[in-house]
Amino acid sequence: MANTIDDNEELWERWRQEVDKGQSPQRLDRYLAEHMAGTSRNRIQNAADAGHIWVNGKPEKNSYKVKPGNIIQVLLDHEPYDNTIEPENIPLNVVYEDEDLMVINKPAGLVVHPGHGNYEHTLLNALAYYFADKNTKLDINNPNIGLVHRIDKDTSGLLLIAKTPEAKTNLALQFFEHTTDRTYNALVWGTFNEDSGTVEGALARDNRDRTIYRVWDPEDNPNAKEAITHWRVLERFTYVTLVECRLETGRTHQIRVHMKHIGHPLFADEKYGGMEIQKGLRTQKYRQYIENCFKLCPRQVLHAKTLGFTHPRTGKRMFFDSTPPDDIQSLLEKWRNYEPNNMG
Repeated sequence: MANTIDDNEELWERWRQEVDKGQSPQRLDRYLAEHMAGTSRNRIQNAADAGHIWVNGKPEKNSYKVKPGNIIQVLLDHEPYDNTIEPENIPLNVVYEDEDLMVINKPAGLVVHPGHGNYEHTLLNALAYYFADKNTKLDINNPNIGLVHRIDKDTSGLLLIAKTPEAKTNLALQFFEHTTDRTYNALVWGTFNEDSGTVEGALARDNRDRTIYRVWDPEDNPNAKEAITHWRVLERFTYVTLVECRLETGRTHQIRVHMKHIGHPLFADEKYGGMEIQKGLRTQKYRQYIENCFKLCPRQVLHAKTLGFTHPRTGKRMFFDSTPPDDIQSLLEKWRNYEPNNMG
């Protein structure tokens, strides 16, 4: 069954239920029609046909027979419309703004969009306050304006915001056609013999852990989407390397998955193995050194450094560059001063 989810977006859970132990076998669509108040069986059937109804972590057909203990999820390919985003006075680092768009330098730790347990203290809450404070008529709840793309909570760096429907349509098309320029700085485990390279690997969710992605052979997973990352070495350290990654495609977790795939997970990236010591000594002093590094920058060392696009109204090519924040700068300086002879 084809899954129409665009993997540039997350899957958003609308409804979840564990089937009772005493449940007799029943068609999936009939079971959901009986248990989802206000939802017709026709809508449920259409959702299943689109690959949006999952049982135990994988999409199932309407004819699937529900069994006791099944975990059933109804998922959407877009975040449910939410008109409850409340303004919050969260400082924003606005790099550029005009009547059509904004460029923001997001700090690490700030969730971009409400959802999945983070319904407050997000970038959109901050934008709602910012627009109200500027006494504009912009409503961040309007899906026709706002975020053009996203970066992970613990990734810092540049984000593009559209302030008009026309700007959002134009900019979204540039991202879709890969005519934007985006580079990231990443500190990864290990050293490279080459100075640059390209990672090509189709991405889709991991079957065993739906919160992470992995590289797939498209023959094994037809839902896997093409992803291409170009990298080049910026600075070599003893056991880690600072690289620049340029995205040709923009898949979820793309850099994090691709770098792990080639044996170089991002430093301090808990989801993809970066919190484990991948290279170095076996001494207690070295382990303590790495722990101190993790304390300096307790998140994946990934910064969205540059952003280039064509202005949707003027046609002018625009380019922005942001300096990595203090946590990354402090960590890099610590590695520059690393003395292996003092590690026992």
